[in-house]
Amino acid sequence: MRLRIFAALAALSLGALTACGGQSGTSASGTLRIMAPASPGGGWDQTSRTAEQAFKSAAPDRKVEVFNVPGAGGTIGLAQLAGEKGNGNLLMTMGLVMVGAIEQNKSKVTLADTTPIAKLTEEYEIVVVPAESPYKTLADLTAAWKANPAKVSIAGGSAGGTDHIVAGLMAKAAGVDPKQVNYIAHSGGGEALNALLGNKVSAGISGVGEFAEHVKSGKLRGIGVTSGERLEGLDVPTLKEGGLDVELANWRGFVAPGGLSDADKKTLTDLVTKMHDSQAWKDAVAKNGWIDSFQTGQQFADYLTSEQTRVKGIIAEMGLVS
Repeated sequence: MRLRIFAALAALSLGALTACGGQSGTSASGTLRIMAPASPGGGWDQTSRTAEQAFKSAAPDRKVEVFNVPGAGGTIGLAQLAGEKGNGNLLMTMGLVMVGAIEQNKSKVTLADTTPIAKLTEEYEIVVVPAESPYKTLADLTAAWKANPAKVSIAGGSAGGTDHIVAGLMAKAAGVDPKQVNYIAHSGGGEALNALLGNKVSAGISGVGEFAEHVKSGKLRGIGVTSGERLEGLDVPTLKEGGLDVELANWRGFVAPGGLSDADKKTLTDLVTKMHDSQAWKDAVAKNGWIDSFQTGQQFADYLTSEQTRVKGIIAEMGLVS
């Protein structure tokens, strides 16, 4: 039933995009559309809108616009993208979350149906609790988790995505069965943030860039980051310091519809490279605490293949797929 609902939503979304002017080929004067396959407020939306501004700085004569297609860890948007075969004026922001969601949702459309364009950034994850939480440290949270896993609710992004994977790895490191993690999935970082600020969940996991501002303001308390060392400008210990041997970096990039000509693929890749090299993008990467991990061409395609194998193994161990 869930898959039928996803398929229906995908069909509706595809119709909406076609009505908005889906087209084939790449036009230097055509509007470049960037799909953020999630609700506003999350990492993909933030990356898409940051890229939009950098594109406008790097190529001021090119019109660029962002639109959101939320649902199912990005696989609703992925299905829509697949229906735009040959459209060289369309990019979709994606990343590690989508790799897991494809497996979790048993999506018939996969990354093999896209044209890899570029890996953009990596970002570490942060574990937070509400400011009024009784859990002052990661050790406090872990103790409560081990005592009663069901009572510790963790908010994050889509099921099978990076946040969920981090929760599973933390559970395993803490001696908690990953299948018992009480994970509350949200379609966007904004929804997870609201749950935390409203004290509706015990903890939350997301990209550092999404929660850092609220940690610094005191609205949330950071109790662990997934980096190997403490991050500059953020007074939060690593998960390893807190007793959990977990280290993981999320990543994000761009893919385009499948069926692009070599010329269209080169045009898009060159445009994204120009965006990446702009000062506007460099400033945004620094401001958001992202790690520049730019890759294009076969290097990015090979990376995607290896990530699909790696992530499938992780979420299978968590019991998220059979």
